[in-house]
Amino acid sequence: MASGLNFGVKASLPHFFGICFGFPSMILAVGFGLGYVFERYAWLHALIQLVGIVYLIYLAWLIFRAAPRHERKSISKPLTFLQAALFQWVNPKAWIMGTSAIAAYTTVGAELYLQVLVLVFVFWLMTFPSAGVWMMGGVWLQRVLTNPVHSRLFNVVMALLLVASVLPILAELIAKYWR
Repeated sequence: MASGLNFGVKASLPHFFGICFGFPSMILAVGFGLGYVFERYAWLHALIQLVGIVYLIYLAWLIFRAAPRHERKSISKPLTFLQAALFQWVNPKAWIMGTSAIAAYTTVGAELYLQVLVLVFVFWLMTFPSAGVWMMGGVWLQRVLTNPVHSRLFNVVMALLLVASVLPILAELIAKYWR
């Protein structure tokens, strides 16, 4: 959404496609063996979640402090395809969704690889409309957020929502490792 808001559709397409291919590739890796690594070394999964939480809170801080779009002297560039694809690998929400889907929609001992491939294909198909709606929502907001006060309020609300989205993950980590 932020990319669509700040850069429009054309400039956001590499970011969009990075998400559309990065997330399913993460699901594929988890389904084809990374899940085994995380079962043996649970701390590694927790570390990736913690890094993701810290990064998302950092992004929330940047959003919170950002000047309204039309007041910025220079606008940075949107994420590249590779940056957006790699971001999926540190996004704790993506990890939770991916690992939960594999646990919920696969059956141990029954063509696991085929099940994972079907799951990856479904996620790949659904990521296009899902990420597209968010990007187009950002483009729509370009027209709405012309008032600096509204633009500032939007940044604050988005930052707070981003922080709120990681609180359940943080609570789960605390409950799991600091009992």
